[in-house]
Amino acid sequence: MTTVTLPRLHWGNPEASRRALIIHGLGSSAHTCWFLGHGLAEAGWSATAVDLRGHGYAPRAATYRIADFATDVEATTPVGGGSWDLVIGHSIGAAAAVVAAHSSPTWSRQVILLDPALLVDEQRKERVRTGQLYGHDQLTEEEVAAENPHWHPLDVELRVWSHRTASRFAVEHAVLDNPVWDVTEQAHQLQVDTVVLGGDPKVDAMFTGEHAEQILEANSHIRHVVIDGAGHSVHRDRPAETLREILRAVTDAPA
Repeated sequence: MTTVTLPRLHWGNPEASRRALIIHGLGSSAHTCWFLGHGLAEAGWSATAVDLRGHGYAPRAATYRIADFATDVEATTPVGGGSWDLVIGHSIGAAAAVVAAHSSPTWSRQVILLDPALLVDEQRKERVRTGQLYGHDQLTEEEVAAENPHWHPLDVELRVWSHRTASRFAVEHAVLDNPVWDVTEQAHQLQVDTVVLGGDPKVDAMFTGEHAEQILEANSHIRHVVIDGAGHSVHRDRPAETLREILRAVTDAPA
């Protein structure tokens, strides 16, 4: 498996004592992590976001399995070495973070998963595939703003920019290359403190139902907070609330 070196964006003092990595979801980019990066920097963190393979300015690759994304992010370490104090992942980025943290328990001291896509059935996978292709080929800022009137204008702009900038092959094959989209076994075995900030099932949530209940029951290291009124993109639907829960989670983390 060939590892891709991922481009980085950074917020805050690079020499800050606490270092966080932010991993975007499918069809997004490091730029879409701007609110969380800025918020963490304001709280005294050194915050880094990466472009996943095939996204943003990252190199393109032949395969886009969750294991591929995980290998890339696991190889992403803080400048100067050592472990991350916190890794935040959204959707498929959260799935990659789970696999990486399972493979390398010292990679990060804490993991926060934003409505993680840990188990995706065939029906939802097809919705994701067609939605990603539409986003790449046709989506406009006017459509995004109309569908999400509560979003910050930067989030509207960057959603479309990120879709266009990503490889069309990559966003489609992130679905096609994962015929079994299921990292629940790795989630069951995680040994790092993990917080799921989930979407509201009344709006749209991927971490919900029986599979979420089984993960929470199987692993006492994982706790779950629902961001009321947020859909799958919790950090764009309810950015202030999501950042507040992130900062609360790092404060409440076991020593």
